[in-house]
Amino acid sequence: MPPKNKGKAKDEGAKEKGGKDKGGKADKGGKGGDKGEKAEKGKLKPATSINVRHILCEKHSKKEEAMEKLRGGAKFDEVAREMSEDKARQGGSLGWKVRGSLLAEFEKVAFELEPSTTGNPKLGECKTGEGYHIIMVEGRK
Repeated sequence: MPPKNKGKAKDEGAKEKGGKDKGGKADKGGKGGDKGEKAEKGKLKPATSINVRHILCEKHSKKEEAMEKLRGGAKFDEVAREMSEDKARQGGSLGWKVRGSLLAEFEKVAFELEPSTTGNPKLGECKTGEGYHIIMVEGRK
């Protein structure tokens, strides 16, 4: 919850300082395609299931190495096959998962991600008892 409050405080501060078109457009939910609007849409329509992939690394340094490859333009599924220490070797695919079926830390991050493709993934990260996860979601229902 605290990060949500921080984000709201930043938005409010930006509106007070800027007070011009940007703040107004975001408030009206206009046609502008800014990231904040997309995040709000995700919160307005919560998913009950997601099609999720992940890369699992036991060590933080290996997770960072995988993140660098992804930032460099490598496809998520290829990096998962090469670097993930998970049993699921199908490009990191975990398939469709419903709420409550994943580890709490993983689920919290995964259900907040927007759907994306393996070629241009929108990534999330978390640490669980299993290790460090890099997460992407391919679909939401």
